[in-house]
Amino acid sequence: MVADRLSRRGFIGAGAASCLILAGCSAAKGGKPKLRVSVTGKGEGDTRLLFKAAGIVPEGFDLAYSEFQSGHLVVEALNGGSLDYGGMSEIPPIFAAASTIQSFRQIAVAHGDVNNQVVLVPKGSKAKSIADLKGKRVGYVRATTSQYFLIRMLEEVGLGWDDITPVAMGVSDGAAAFSQGALDGWAIYGFPIQRAIATEGARILKTAYGILSGNYLVSAHVDALADPEKAKLIGDYLALVQKAYGWAAAHQDEWAAIIAQDIGVPRDYVLDQFKRKSANYELRPVTDEAIASQQQVADLFYRQKLLPKAIDVRPLWDARFNDTIPKRG
Repeated sequence: MVADRLSRRGFIGAGAASCLILAGCSAAKGGKPKLRVSVTGKGEGDTRLLFKAAGIVPEGFDLAYSEFQSGHLVVEALNGGSLDYGGMSEIPPIFAAASTIQSFRQIAVAHGDVNNQVVLVPKGSKAKSIADLKGKRVGYVRATTSQYFLIRMLEEVGLGWDDITPVAMGVSDGAAAFSQGALDGWAIYGFPIQRAIATEGARILKTAYGILSGNYLVSAHVDALADPEKAKLIGDYLALVQKAYGWAAAHQDEWAAIIAQDIGVPRDYVLDQFKRKSANYELRPVTDEAIASQQQVADLFYRQKLLPKAIDVRPLWDARFNDTIPKRG
């Protein structure tokens, strides 16, 4: 569908807007070197919350965090020069690769859970499978994993994108539309799942297990990588993130309680999600398998005519930190 394509002008323009919005967020304290880092979503995806819970404090440098609702906004901020370091799924960089600006490189993989990416249906829905969404209004977040796994789920039951009424919207707008009964299904990820289940009686129709790779990409701005001081900070930060992931894996009950308080749901709902995890989070190096996984996603989006041209994802990757990423504790 033409409405679902990201134009080059729109992609670059949104990146410039992100740069303006975030420009005031990056002042360092006390003259220490500074790393500008993204945070996407609340709860488990909030590195600030995880670091605080694990008692992790960077030594010798400051972190300037900027918040985003989705990974494609992180890519836009990287392309606009507003970030040094950001995380996203395999998908947003693909759209950047199809444009004229790719001001970042993918330097590591944060491998984790895919069962926190689902299609939800509202309380009282009679839908029993994805096939039952034919002709229905289904929300998703454009250029993210939710669009990708929704396409794949439809294909699995012999349906195409035109067999539903896809409604592209951001996370907050999607939550509001779902709550108000304006959607028959919602392809979504992260903390909104537990909130919708806890407060609205929503039900998981299908998870993305078996569809998504579990690879969430760690990216850095090319200027930060070219600056030896910034590159060292990135390496130090990767080590802290891996340490934090190790703490979370070893303290699931405590971490669940902290997340529940942050997103405003009962602890039992987060514990239930933890029990359904496909994997705990850990940083992994750049590998041929990781590159091939992203290429598979890019090829699907091209076949769906959601990209203006076929792309090769390999130039987006940079393996310089492979030997410095520690094993998860």
